[in-house]
Amino acid sequence: MTDERELLRRTAEIAADYLESLGERPVFPTAPVEELAAALGGPLPEEPADPLAVVEALARDADPGVVATAGPRYFGYVTGGTLPATVAADWLTAAWDQCAGLGVLGPSAAVVEEVVGDWLKELLGLPAGASFALTTGCQMAHVTALAAARQEVLARAGWDVRERGLAGSPPIAVLVGRRRHVTVDRALRLLGIGAAQLVVVPDDGRGRMDAAELRGALAGREGPTIVCAQAGEVNTGAYDPLPEIAEAAREAGAWLHVDGAFGLWAAASPRLRHLLAGAERADSWASDAHKWLNVPYDCGLVFCAHPAAHHAAMTMHAAYFEGQGRWLRDAVDWTPESSRRARAFTVYAALRSLGRRGVAELVERCCDLAQRFAAGVSALPGCELLNEVVINQVLFRFADDETTSAVLARVQGSGEAWMGGTEWDGRAAIRLSVSGWRTREPDIDRTVAAFERALAAVSGSG
Repeated sequence: MTDERELLRRTAEIAADYLESLGERPVFPTAPVEELAAALGGPLPEEPADPLAVVEALARDADPGVVATAGPRYFGYVTGGTLPATVAADWLTAAWDQCAGLGVLGPSAAVVEEVVGDWLKELLGLPAGASFALTTGCQMAHVTALAAARQEVLARAGWDVRERGLAGSPPIAVLVGRRRHVTVDRALRLLGIGAAQLVVVPDDGRGRMDAAELRGALAGREGPTIVCAQAGEVNTGAYDPLPEIAEAAREAGAWLHVDGAFGLWAAASPRLRHLLAGAERADSWASDAHKWLNVPYDCGLVFCAHPAAHHAAMTMHAAYFEGQGRWLRDAVDWTPESSRRARAFTVYAALRSLGRRGVAELVERCCDLAQRFAAGVSALPGCELLNEVVINQVLFRFADDETTSAVLARVQGSGEAWMGGTEWDGRAAIRLSVSGWRTREPDIDRTVAAFERALAAVSGSG
């Protein structure tokens, strides 16, 4: 059997070789799924195998199907790359193998989680007294925050959901924007709040909730109420008018939750933090570190201005939980997860390696590069820019749906860059997100050139 140190050394070499290839390897793999399945599948092995041979074979057989999401020309799904310090910290996290649910299982993990919570609140301009938790992603951050919201708004109505459940409880109305992210709906559904309880507020045509419409929808409304606003619409990057929304929610006695999956990071930039004006008045916030902070998957963030409601919604206790309550924090009291990876180590590494200035520069550089791409692609024949490029999102299309889809397919198939398609106002569109620390101006220019070639080929002029 292979020596453990030799195994880890060779694995590090394989990983480094992959990272060094990101600049030139095809962004999206061309290997058919059937070939990947044939190489990676087969019958369950009967006998043990040498770990080094297993890793070598895994690296060889999986490589043709690996998407270069950490590379400089991956622009899909608001996916960040992985900073060098966070990759290394993630390796340590796996080696240490700390279960971060209870402080007794990993005191250092508990301390680091507390530290990053304080650092993030300061960096993002959130109340210092807010509670905090790390989750798998923004989906579960929404679940956590909205569970706290459910706990609080029902308690104000005289109903203890912990003791009595939802059966027979006062109905909760949830006001959401038309352009909300789908994870908000699923989070509410997981919490027993169905589509019939949603009040959909129109938008202004650019993806922003109409504050006047919200105020009208709240007028005269009684009973438990939650408002879900958005900081960074997933297609356009637009920000809801948070000051007006916060005031309307306060007047109505409603809980305000802000979906800031990626847009919350603009608060780290002195140049862009005005976009988050009013966000500090919310009751809860959800975001992702594996987006703009560029830590490895997975890492969601949730903050709550009402720690008692947050704690009541999440906490649990068992007689065998040694030391619960005697550590800085037991994460089981703040998240839906018990056995959980110590993902705070990668966030800590990102914040220590970048510092306040580095995070601001990363965010601002991505936004500047998005502007550069928008200027380049909008100069192509028949290209229509569909959004004001507020932060790192660019939304555009060509003359018609057929051309738009065909051009996108050619760029994706070329391996030169990758971004996804979407629909905007009933028509096909393309959405590009600049979120990775590796992306620089030449990568943007190469991507614009790829669209130029694809358009020429589709239109028959090239």
